[in-house]
Amino acid sequence: MESPRPSGRRPARNRSPVDDLQFFHVVASSETLTAASRELGCSLPVVSKRLSALERRLGVRLVQRGARRLVLTSEGELYAARIEAILDQVRELEDTVTDGSGALRGSVVVEATLGLGRTHIAPLLGEFTAAHPELHVRMQTSALPLRPHRREFDVAVHVGTPPDSSLRMRRLAENRRLPCAAPSYLAEHGTPGSIEDLVDHNCIVLRENESDYALWRFGDADRPRHVRVHGSLSSNDGDVVTGWALEGRGVVMRSEWHVRPHLDRGELVRVLPHVPTPAADIYALLEDDGHVPRRVSALIDHLAARLPGRLRPAPDSPPAPGE
Repeated sequence: MESPRPSGRRPARNRSPVDDLQFFHVVASSETLTAASRELGCSLPVVSKRLSALERRLGVRLVQRGARRLVLTSEGELYAARIEAILDQVRELEDTVTDGSGALRGSVVVEATLGLGRTHIAPLLGEFTAAHPELHVRMQTSALPLRPHRREFDVAVHVGTPPDSSLRMRRLAENRRLPCAAPSYLAEHGTPGSIEDLVDHNCIVLRENESDYALWRFGDADRPRHVRVHGSLSSNDGDVVTGWALEGRGVVMRSEWHVRPHLDRGELVRVLPHVPTPAADIYALLEDDGHVPRRVSALIDHLAARLPGRLRPAPDSPPAPGE
């Protein structure tokens, strides 16, 4: 009996169907194939060749060629949408299998804004992975506001109530936005006595999102108040606007988590301390699909336990030598 001829195709070594799903999930989540190659840790030709092989196997085109940005075909969009659900089921199965051993395995994608992510979330993730070395945590930061509707994360850390009500929320820490200024600015320009006085001051505005960023809000849910401020400086970078305030260039409205160290050291002074400001608490956001993988819930527990202490260190901590 004649042996079947080899087809000429060499199957990828040690590559499972799940590997292809994970590969295309990264491709579909990237803006370009070049970005996907960086995320996957391989060259652009390798990614392009593997994508073509996947399309040949499926018999459909998944990505439109020639576009400057990565554009999925209708088949590609359907494939990407179904992949997310399948990978969730795989992760759930892994969690079920590892429950007996107690070890956390798999991966978690965490998204956070740049300032909070760098200062507090990144160190806490480092602690968490040190305690769970078989877990891979990938952190994504951006100077832009989070876009919860994109669903490109397992956990998103968000300041303030998120606009997407379909997400599950857990409060990690209390926070408020506080108006403050440097002592040098207040000595030269005077201290506002009411929120209406702010219109006569140089207010540094933070362009956080597409809303009316020059409208500063005060009061609470029952008695909201607001004032439209003006100033010569604005930026979408929180560190930049805080830096201008520290230089005495105006009044700024910033999250307490960001300015608390400067207030404690006297570098900034809270303006209108008798006027309440609305809460802008820090939340963990995740899909409201009924099941939270154990590695995700454990990570959120860690953030909830450790973040408040980082934001408000104990006041009776011993002084540093020489103080």
